[in-house]
Amino acid sequence: MSDHSSSKIIYEVHANNESGNNSPSNDRNEFSKTVTELENCRGNKTESDNAEETSSFERSDKWVWDTMAVGHACVKSVVPLELLRHIYLPQQSHDRIFDPTTRTISYLQPRSYLPVKSLIQGEKKRILVTGGAGFVGSHLVDRLMLIGHEVIVLDNFFTGRKNNLSHWMGHPNFELIRHDVVDPFLIEVDQIYHLACPASPPHYQYNPIKTVKTSVMGTINMLGLAKRVKARFLLTSTSEVYGDPEEHPQAETYWGHVNPIGPRACYDEGKRVAETLTYAYMHQDSVDVRVARIFNTFGPRMNENDGRVVSNFIMQALKGEELTIYGDGLQTRSFQYVHDLVDGLILLMNKDYMEPVNLGNPDEYTIREFAELIRNEVNSSCKIKTLPAPTDDPKKRRPDISRAEQILGWKPRWPVKQGIGETVKYFQRQMEAGLIG
Repeated sequence: MSDHSSSKIIYEVHANNESGNNSPSNDRNEFSKTVTELENCRGNKTESDNAEETSSFERSDKWVWDTMAVGHACVKSVVPLELLRHIYLPQQSHDRIFDPTTRTISYLQPRSYLPVKSLIQGEKKRILVTGGAGFVGSHLVDRLMLIGHEVIVLDNFFTGRKNNLSHWMGHPNFELIRHDVVDPFLIEVDQIYHLACPASPPHYQYNPIKTVKTSVMGTINMLGLAKRVKARFLLTSTSEVYGDPEEHPQAETYWGHVNPIGPRACYDEGKRVAETLTYAYMHQDSVDVRVARIFNTFGPRMNENDGRVVSNFIMQALKGEELTIYGDGLQTRSFQYVHDLVDGLILLMNKDYMEPVNLGNPDEYTIREFAELIRNEVNSSCKIKTLPAPTDDPKKRRPDISRAEQILGWKPRWPVKQGIGETVKYFQRQMEAGLIG
């Protein structure tokens, strides 16, 4: 069976939602049917179908992600894309009604949940996600829930938001705990995804001492937990460990070029120490560890005020303001969509490889090019203005993903322009719902 069959299934569900037939019971039935039929389609593929699917991903001029699903069958993480879109881009709010005239919100009860896989004992894992109410963490939680695992989220809500996980509240497989990872935490789990740490400059520079404590003490606490319960541990490190790189693109073997006393050092050096601790626990105490070095990532649920390039440009364009570039705009960045990152994290966690792995999109843009891309996509009448560059701002940033391709079989599959389209739609709906200004 070809990919076009699974494409038809997904688009039929999408069309039903667009037509207004979107009651909770209808949604559940349609999505349950989608999951079952898509899995049947994938299971009935011939070798020629698989070859066709592989070649379609390799063609940059014809991209067919909408006809497929996110995830990888080798680690049983496949989820229909439309199922995820129903969570982060719903046609209407799952649990509330917003009245723009009085600016009041009515919360709806009782609630219902999207279907999750039913895993047998031994396949179903208890998974701890620190920082799971944040931008990346909440998307990871969605995927882990949908593929049938039991998920426990720790978050102190400094940058995370309960609203990012409200659609799972009360689910038998889900638990949300307000907790700061700088304090010890005891629980029995099989895997730990350690994402807790503010990741945007305004947030990690707001309280640099707390940022360092989160990276150091928080990582010690989570590694200690992994040691006690023999859980596999994944640290989400960052491309910032490379600093302002003198090697381009940056491979995992590059040691970096970091200012240890600059304004970004609390985050850069904090993550470098977190990696040191991770491998110390591996060598000294035989903790089973994984390290992902994450490059610039964007998508729905980004904080509109986090100071990052994508959210800044989109919000400014939606408001009709000037798009702000810091410096001459010739500094480069590589942007990956959040679905690609979640794919990589789940693959890395479930592969037998302990060295650091870059997860990022090697397509490189200057900041000015990216500003023009978003302006043309959102509001072509906006102008672009420049301001002085911040201290220690990296001039180039691009990942070498050879290791991820060879070890994980992973590479980004989501075009930047299509990701921008979904992210713009997310911010538009947040503004319409009165959640952001």
